[in-house]
Formats: sequence, C-alpha cells, structure tokens
Amino acid sequence: MPYGRFELRRQSDELVYVFVLPPHPAGDLAYRRQDQAYWIVRRPDLGWVSWDEVNQTVTGRPWNVRPEDQGNHPPAGDWVSRKGPKSYVYTLVHPDP
Repeated sequence: MPYGRFELRRQSDELVYVFVLPPHPAGDLAYRRQDQAYWIVRRPDLGWVSWDEVNQTVTGRPWNVRPEDQGNHPPAGDWVSRKGPKSYVYTLVHPDP
C-alpha cells in the first residue's frame, strides 16, 4: 500500500517539500507537492521520477535505487533534481508507518 505523504529535504539548506497522494489528473498513482502542481509519478520505463509533462523530461529521480527495485511508493534516500542549470540533492523521507 502506498504512503499518503512524504517529504523531500534539500541537503544544502534543509528546505522541506511535502508531497501528498491526491487523485492524479490522468488517474495514475502520483504524489503532488503541497504548495504547487509539481508531481512525482511512476513511469513504467523509469520508475518513480519527477516528470515535466510539457517537455517530456525527467527533472528528478532516486540516486541509488534502480527502477526495477522500486515499489508502490517513491523510495526513501537520496534523490537528485535538475532545474535549468541547477542541480540539488534531497533526502526523501517517509512518515512513520
């Protein structure tokens, strides 16, 4: 069963983004950032990623977990993201079960 929420904690400055599990417009299992329409979705070929629908590109992904080793929720641990020329490292943390 997927978690209802998780946090991405940016390692460089401890900024925290909270993601929740609302219904996704396409009906997919996906998590939406609480403060804006930024989604982390499971793609069959890539596993859990942050996905830019407009440009059809990955903007973030788990660093050390291969897609075939990912379950029904985004894996905890290090994630990397890219926004234009900037990259960030985050720690994905699931709430206590």
